[in-house]
Amino acid sequence: MTKKTIRDLDLAGKRVLIRVDFNVPIGEGAVGDDTRIRASLSTIRHAIDHGAIVILASHLGRPKGQPKPELTLQPVAERLSILLGRPIRFAADCVGETAQEAVMAAEPGDVVLLENLRFHSGEEKNDEQFAAKLARLADVYINDAFGAAHRAHASTAGIVAHVGAAGAGLLMDAELKHLGALLASPERPFVAVLGGSKVSGKLEVLENLLGRIDALLIGGAMAYTFFRARGYPTGSSLVEPALLDATRRVEEGASDRGVNLELPTDHVVADRLEAGSAHETIEVTDRAIGSRLGLDIGPRTSATYAEAIAAARTVVWNGPMGVFEIDEFASGTLAVANAVANSPAKTIIGGGDSIAAVAKAGVTDRITHISTGGGASLEFLGGRTLPGVAALPDA
Repeated sequence: MTKKTIRDLDLAGKRVLIRVDFNVPIGEGAVGDDTRIRASLSTIRHAIDHGAIVILASHLGRPKGQPKPELTLQPVAERLSILLGRPIRFAADCVGETAQEAVMAAEPGDVVLLENLRFHSGEEKNDEQFAAKLARLADVYINDAFGAAHRAHASTAGIVAHVGAAGAGLLMDAELKHLGALLASPERPFVAVLGGSKVSGKLEVLENLLGRIDALLIGGAMAYTFFRARGYPTGSSLVEPALLDATRRVEEGASDRGVNLELPTDHVVADRLEAGSAHETIEVTDRAIGSRLGLDIGPRTSATYAEAIAAARTVVWNGPMGVFEIDEFASGTLAVANAVANSPAKTIIGGGDSIAAVAKAGVTDRITHISTGGGASLEFLGGRTLPGVAALPDA
């Protein structure tokens, strides 16, 4: 599956709308982590260097179709200006007269950042009229937002039918090549490490991955729904009771396919989710958990998972093993981060928390590919069609 890219298109003098993923943390009016912004700089610079009028569109947070001042992209414009070393024109809306005026005032080499797409309900509804309004701003459409490619929204899918030319950005192209290689011919053993808070957000991905991987290592709060399904004590840990049968089906599916599904055997439990709270490591079957909650995998589980990762030739990791933001509950996640970094395998990491974990461990530069799309990368590897990719023309 090879898609037309920005390299294939004539950009000189054209209005080029680039869908980027600038869904970054904002605190006190400033960008907290600019990783996603930096990831699209090569595409933006390519458009600038080829004489385009660059129009950037992104969502931020979940404003649910209503303008919310705390979710404005204005701080992103300020950070982007520093990173690019040039002024950024900020449009106070993403469609309509305000956006049109900002784009019409721009010249080749200028960069315009539109306001949050999700301030309009038509974005997430993939409303055709909203998509057409966005398309009126541009001659060329480029999708560089792999992190949003699994969403069939107006700016990721609907817009393509309304523009004269379209293609993938450099970041999108790199993601598709790295992840596509895993689907085509992954070196084995192929190990997936999944963590995070909920099974519900990863259930379909879990089921789809089972047909492609050799081992599945589960950690984080999502493990506790599996524990409850097995009859283990879970205390006050996060459990999704409605998904107990689903987790049983995942375990059965793994068994049927010969996939080695590993759950934690020990865990760190505490009275409260707070730094400095009393905590201890116990067996996952130990009813001494009482009313406490599990907040990290234990050292024996960390060692088991590290051993499986060391023996792998391909590793995909998405989601932390515990509440790694608090040092007392970071050991398991950092152990996995170091195991992935030390592995001779091709290693792919996706998801903001996993990216933050490898940064905390200081091993970012030892990962083969860090994907900007957490959910999108998992769905892609699970064999699902990503609407934002499917909408782009083939090369």
